[in-house]
Amino acid sequence: MRIRIVDAFTDRPFTGNPAGVMLLDAFPEDSWLQNVALEINHAETAFAHPLPEGGEADWALRWFTPVTEVAMCGHATLATAHVLHTTGAHKGPVRFATRSGVLVAETAEDGTVTLDFPTAPLSAVDVPEGVAEALGAPVRAAFDTGPYVGDLLVELADERAVRALRPDHKALTTHSERGIIATARAEDPAAGYDFVSRCFFPNVGIDEDAVTGSAHTALAPLWSQRLGRAALTGLQASPRSGLVRTEVRGARTLLGGRAVTVVEGELLV
Repeated sequence: MRIRIVDAFTDRPFTGNPAGVMLLDAFPEDSWLQNVALEINHAETAFAHPLPEGGEADWALRWFTPVTEVAMCGHATLATAHVLHTTGAHKGPVRFATRSGVLVAETAEDGTVTLDFPTAPLSAVDVPEGVAEALGAPVRAAFDTGPYVGDLLVELADERAVRALRPDHKALTTHSERGIIATARAEDPAAGYDFVSRCFFPNVGIDEDAVTGSAHTALAPLWSQRLGRAALTGLQASPRSGLVRTEVRGARTLLGGRAVTVVEGELLV
């Protein structure tokens, strides 16, 4: 079985968010999938297998962190679409059957992958007690991101506050199902992005994620409303960093980015 490591939401190796990708004939037992994800030890490992022709989807797709299965993952979906395209395993747009419904990915001639994901249903909430202390910064506003994303989205004062965060990861675990998304408007939109974010997911074994596609299904509608534009670019200001191009289309959000395969090998067990 071939296994690949793909850096997603970047066009350069060793940046963006690395994901494991395995194309299978069928899904083995969950315990095997989880053990492989633990062995790969990236934020997510994607497992996919082809489905019979004529159905609503072309491939079945699941995502595992080193400790659990998750309901939605953008960067590992982009990585899987990249592998299908570059290996010739699938031609044209690909429909993935997932725990979050059917998700579509389309790869352009230049390699850019566009994901069609559900827009997160944002709901304003009171800032939970202890969140600002756990993050180490004042919080301007907070939002619940709905069942598929499962994060608490918080707005900070400015880009510098987001970049300076040094959170108490253990203290963050009590405030959401998956974790915390911290965001602010870009200090200088001329730099090529409209908003910044950082994502902390200690509840699923990821203290800080590098570039999070699923989080941008919540970030995009927030900043689209604030800035008055449907199409935006977000910078995830993690140490590896990466850009996510977003476009809100009502109940769906498009996420765009590139990917680079950096490792390809054979799983021996």
